[in-house]
Amino acid sequence: MKTLKVLSALLSYPQPELLAALEEMVDVLEHEQMLPDHTRKAVLTLLERLNGTDLLELQEQYVTLFDRGRALSLHLYEHVCGESRQRGQAMVNLLGIYRRHGFELSARELPDYIPLFLEYLSQRPQGEAIELLVAASPVLALLSARLAGRGSDYHVVFDALTELAGEPRGMEDIRRTVAGEGQDETLLNMDAIWEEEAVTFVASHDACPLNRKGGDQPPH
Repeated sequence: MKTLKVLSALLSYPQPELLAALEEMVDVLEHEQMLPDHTRKAVLTLLERLNGTDLLELQEQYVTLFDRGRALSLHLYEHVCGESRQRGQAMVNLLGIYRRHGFELSARELPDYIPLFLEYLSQRPQGEAIELLVAASPVLALLSARLAGRGSDYHVVFDALTELAGEPRGMEDIRRTVAGEGQDETLLNMDAIWEEEAVTFVASHDACPLNRKGGDQPPH
């Protein structure tokens, strides 16, 4: 599933290696054909935009979007656990999943960082990868809606992920909530949506609201 590797790279901090690999990324998207035509074309348009933009400008745009506030944080559990102590256990559980499959992190990497999560999924069998992507889909859809609302073309990456996972049942609620948010407001009233979705992304019933109903553990 190299398409997930491409989407992972697009959500990572822009580096010279990213710009050097843009043509290869186009080839992957065209070869695998995992995304619907309209979504694939939107991602290809983003790749063209990156190719025509100075690296320093891309880096500044990235930091402004993703590193200055919680609303667009690229850490999955930021949107579900916030600063609660449960987030630590959720991290441990996810790290355990990675390690069981030989996916090691550096000491500075957090396991819920979305580009890292996607890189892991790109190495797993398709069915298993989609299952975990579905479990994370409410957060991915939330970020897609927020980025679209801010006019950022990075939203097409999350659109692509949502296409692969399928829209969560609470998508209309997510859109309505995002439409009523302030510019930098963090979603603090999404508990009802998490309850409805019964997200089972973490292999622990006590770790974060995203599996309050329990449910199956992530695939091992």
